[in-house]
Amino acid sequence: MGAFFALCACGGPAAQPPEAGIGRSPALPPPARALIPTVHIAPAQGWPVGKQPTALPGLQVTALATGLDHPRWLLVLPNGDLLVAESNAPPKPDDTPGIKGWVMKWVMKRAGAGVPSADRITLLRDADGDGVAEIRTTFLANLHSPFGMALVGNTLYVANTDAVLRFDYTPGQTSLVGSGTRLVELPAGPINHHWTRNLIASPDGRRLYVTVGSNSNVAENGMAAEAGRAAIWEVDRLTGAHRVFASGLRNPNGLGWQPDSGVLWTVVNERDELGNDLVPDYLTAVREGAFYGWPYSYFGPNVDPRVQPARPDLVAQAVVPDYALGSHVAPLGLAFTAGLALLPELASGAFVGEHGSWNRTPRSGYKVVFVPFANGQPVGLPLEVLTGFVSPEGKAWGRPVGVVVDARGALLVADDVGNTVWRVSSVARP
Repeated sequence: MGAFFALCACGGPAAQPPEAGIGRSPALPPPARALIPTVHIAPAQGWPVGKQPTALPGLQVTALATGLDHPRWLLVLPNGDLLVAESNAPPKPDDTPGIKGWVMKWVMKRAGAGVPSADRITLLRDADGDGVAEIRTTFLANLHSPFGMALVGNTLYVANTDAVLRFDYTPGQTSLVGSGTRLVELPAGPINHHWTRNLIASPDGRRLYVTVGSNSNVAENGMAAEAGRAAIWEVDRLTGAHRVFASGLRNPNGLGWQPDSGVLWTVVNERDELGNDLVPDYLTAVREGAFYGWPYSYFGPNVDPRVQPARPDLVAQAVVPDYALGSHVAPLGLAFTAGLALLPELASGAFVGEHGSWNRTPRSGYKVVFVPFANGQPVGLPLEVLTGFVSPEGKAWGRPVGVVVDARGALLVADDVGNTVWRVSSVARP
């Protein structure tokens, strides 16, 4: 087994520096395909006693809560309570069979994603404002790989992997009962390759926007298996009527309304197995009716020759994403700044939780970055806000996922390997 995985990891390192694949015009080298793709995971270890992430100078980091069970996503309620989706992938019996599937299951287990899903949302309350949650309750149980959450008025919406549920909520409640009402069914099934479903409400509260990732890397299961997937759905909040709002997005996750423009943005995990330097994951505005290329092309007109039959008609329509985040960084969390800023340089832009690569040498991601914005658009290179998630020996002490900004302007980060929610605040204003 050791020799086999040594062979898997034998590809050469990246040929270009990470910053070459970041920004509005990333460098896109020729594809580099190998018989056996690179496998270079940071094995999950968890945080040793006395260790924690490192914050940008001027910031400090503390643990809001520890001992959670694979915390993935976060929602701050109006009263300051925090909801944490403790979740992992559902059973996927038909996902990537054969030797490749066996390798992928091994990789995911090493990455910390092999644990059963807690299928739970936990409520954390920091009543005295000291940055540590002293109240922890099971808010909702018996869910099905929950992820995204949104509150509209007194109705809470939860995105399970296979449906959006709605629950009645009274401000201050520390737990809910019942199984909720199914608002809309979502694509799932026995493959369910990208299982996470995030959601966000429109500013007027009339619609929900729901992410549905692809059922494969590059449609190797056929396009019939991709019906309704690799897309962001628009859902009527009251009736469940829905349509595809934007498509060709391989695995969209974080969603946010850009404060200056009011436009919806998302972060997207792009395709694998084209080399260390392809394809950059990205942050982009979501245009109504737009097609972003997957699986036929990437970053606009760059054709992926693996996908047959080709669709030059769709490639011609492919929208170029707004901002590359780097190859294989695996962006999941997205939160725009609004109101209080942690530091002046973090006053306008977006925090992105980068879960980290499994198939790049050297590794990429495994950090929280901040993408500055000006006039409603990203500018310059990202700032590293929270780092130190990988040990000097290459073990993952933690992996950042969901990010949110609380009422006091602090950044909260879900860490699904460290089983912690971290709180990042200003040294000058805790």
